[in-house]
This record gives sequence, structure tokens and C-alpha cells, in this order.
Amino acid sequence: MKTVNQIYINGEFVTPYGTEIYDLINPSNNEKIGEVTLADAIDTKNAIAAAKAAFRTFSKSSISERIGYLTKLKIAIEKRKQDFISTMIEEYGGTHQFVTMSNEHTGSWFDSMIEVLKNFEFERTINAASVRLQPVGVVAIITPWNASNSSVTSKVATAIAAGCTVVIKPSEMSALQTNVLMEAFHDAGLPKGVINVVTGLGNVVGTELTENPGVTKISFTGSTAVGKSIAKRAADTMKRVTLELGGKSPNIILDDADLDAAIPMAVYGAYMNSGQACIAPTRLLVPQHKLDQVNAIAKATAARIVVGLPQHPDTNIGPMVSVKQFDRVQHYIKTGIEEGATLLTGGLGKPEGLEDGNFVKATIFTNVSNDMTIAQQEIFGPVLCIIPYQTEEEAIEIANDTPYGLAAYITSADRERAIRVASEIDAGRVCINGFSHDPFVPFGGFKQSGIGREYGAYGLQPYLEIKAVLS
Repeated sequence: MKTVNQIYINGEFVTPYGTEIYDLINPSNNEKIGEVTLADAIDTKNAIAAAKAAFRTFSKSSISERIGYLTKLKIAIEKRKQDFISTMIEEYGGTHQFVTMSNEHTGSWFDSMIEVLKNFEFERTINAASVRLQPVGVVAIITPWNASNSSVTSKVATAIAAGCTVVIKPSEMSALQTNVLMEAFHDAGLPKGVINVVTGLGNVVGTELTENPGVTKISFTGSTAVGKSIAKRAADTMKRVTLELGGKSPNIILDDADLDAAIPMAVYGAYMNSGQACIAPTRLLVPQHKLDQVNAIAKATAARIVVGLPQHPDTNIGPMVSVKQFDRVQHYIKTGIEEGATLLTGGLGKPEGLEDGNFVKATIFTNVSNDMTIAQQEIFGPVLCIIPYQTEEEAIEIANDTPYGLAAYITSADRERAIRVASEIDAGRVCINGFSHDPFVPFGGFKQSGIGREYGAYGLQPYLEIKAVLS
């Protein structure tokens, strides 16, 4: 059994004042694999104080110095790639396919910010005035369990590029992954207090971070409900906030698309990260007159999906992260059946032979109406909803008929047509004819999918305050 009993403050591994113990459970078999001692409000205040003291000097660092720090961080993180892969599989239940791909891209967060810094204008002239962009201050980074390492590293890279110092509150469910991150951050050798890590509960550590006046900005990735709570608490001290929240992403298959190529890709896409992904295209919008053909292809594709132990290279869907998450997904599947959606494949219960873990069957509902619960609420599991439409205009209307607006996907044989449809979609990122990622391109959501943008130059700007000097 593994024990995590230290946090990282002011360049040192320290024993937390907090004494609460949190059990770490392997979601593949629900056996205890470790425990973490959780930080408390005192630990959080100490971390904020360290970050605030370090900010006085670090905020004045040069661009070349920050590039040097980002390079050191990249090297230190990439050295631990295999540790991250094995830990994510054991602790989170991430499939070997997913966690390997995820860790292949970790270095890109630092590379992209290095390139942004080389061309970013921190000082501009407007008439006789000098407009300066300066670091915002101490940044609280709060991240979820479903993409812990990626969320932390992308935000840290941006904060360092801006000249900010950080206090990181990762999910307590990701403590083993966090321990590897802390060791890598320490090995990078940044000045003391620039990076601090306090693993604790949201209602303890998270509350202190959102209310403490020593924190100037919050960068949060997680659920919309928690994001709203953070925004409300942060308002009292006028903290700047970047919120990347939930999604219910539409995947529009236009009537000229090659279904034999588009539908399998859509099914596998909906199950990315075992369905525990905010950008997963879980609403598949297809022409009504092609619904039977779509159903046949989707069902055949689902039959090839491997639900199994995450360490196996051929596994497509691993376990849900916890019993609570498993129960949540089961609730939504039951609701879909009760509301009259047609269960095409999958359904309630666990796959045969996987009863010990939090495994969900690869599930597809068809003939789904967009006003059904399973079409409106984020399920966060391997559940795909096929929604038929009559016209292109109706497809756009259905796609936008959601409280969310994080991502969207469009498939068409006519790229210009797809681009035209994309211009009508209320989403922060729209991918055409496939799944694309670019660390330079802004990422964030419309409506209740968040506030602000991350990645690249657009992501750097919210970590900076604008000062105009007139003479």
C-alpha cells in the first residue's frame, strides 16, 4: 500500500497540519491501494503566503528566465512519463490507450508557452500611452480527477509564462499522480514558493483558496455546479476567474457524410477517456432518413468496443473512477430507459467478468429526443445518445439547445459546408471531420461551460493585468 503524507510548500516537502486520512481505491477492483493525509486551511494559508512572497521577485523575471523555467519543467515532467502512465492506470483506471496518448502530449503545454513568449507583446503603445501587461498575482489552480496531470501542467505552464506563482489543489482522488507531479516540480529547480501543492478537500482547501485575499486569480477545471460555487465565493475579493466546466457536446453528421467512416469514429469519440471527458461528443445528431443505417453501424461498432481492465493495450473503456460515479451513470441509463429512449446496446449492470470493479457497459440510446434528461445533462460515462433531425437548420437548433457550449463536432463531405454550419454553433471549440487538438488554439466554453479561455496567447492573457501609463 502506498502512503502520501507530504505536501509541497515553498520548495520543500512538508508534513501537513491536516490529519484527515483519505483512502485511495483502485477502481478496477475497488481494493484499497493507498492513503493520503489531506491538507487543511492552515496548510493552504501557508502555501498562499509562500506563493505571495515568491511573487515579489518572480513577477519581475525576464522572458528568457521564464523560458528557462518552462524548459526545466518540461524536462522534469517528461522524465516521469512511465510513472505517470502506470499511476494513472492504477489510481484512476485510465486505459493504457488513453493515458499513453495523454502523456505523449504533456510536453506540448510547455513548448507552446515557450513559443508564445517569444512573440507576445507585454508592452504596447497607444498614442502617447504605454500599455503594460503584468502578472496578475498568486494563482489558485484547482483541477479534477479525470485529467489531473494534463490540467495541472497546462495551467502551471501558463502561469509561469505570465510570471505568476501558484498554489495547486488537485483532486484528493489523484493523490498518487499528484505525488509524482510534486517530485517532478521539485526536480525542475524553480525558485522556492513559485509552485506549491496542497492536496485536500474542496470544502476545506478549495474554500480557503477562493476566499483568501492573498489569491488574485483562480483557474478551475471541473463541474459546472462547483464552478458556479467558486465564482460566487471569489466575487467577494474580486478574484479573476477562468472556469472550464461541463459539456454535452453535439456531433453533427450531415447528410453527405460517409457513414461507414463517420459513425465508428463518433462511437469511439463518445467513449474517449471511458466517457469521462467534458469534450466527449455524447450527442450524435444524424439525418432522420438515415437513422436505421446509423443504428446498424453504431451497434456493430459497439460490439467491437472492449470494456476491460485498463492496463490491457486493447481496452477501450476502463472502469468509472469510483462507485459514486458508477452509480451516477447507472442512474442516467435507467432514466433514459424510463423516459422512452430506445436502448440500442449496453444498458444497466456490469459486463460479465468485471463485477468487482466500476465497469459500465458500452451503452447507446437511439431515437433520443433532445429534451430527454440523457440528452440535456452531462452523464460522464460511456453513454451515447443518437438524436435524429429532419433538416440542417434543425440540426443546428438541436445542437444549440443545451445549457452547455464547450465543444462540437461536424462531419461533411463538403468542408466549406461544415465550416458554415460551425459558424452557427454555440461552442468554444468546433472540430470538423475528426478530433483535433492544438495547444496554441484557445479552449473554453460558451454559456454554462465556463468563463474565459485556456491555451496559447488567448490563455495567457487572463493571467495578466493591463496597466496604462500616460505621460
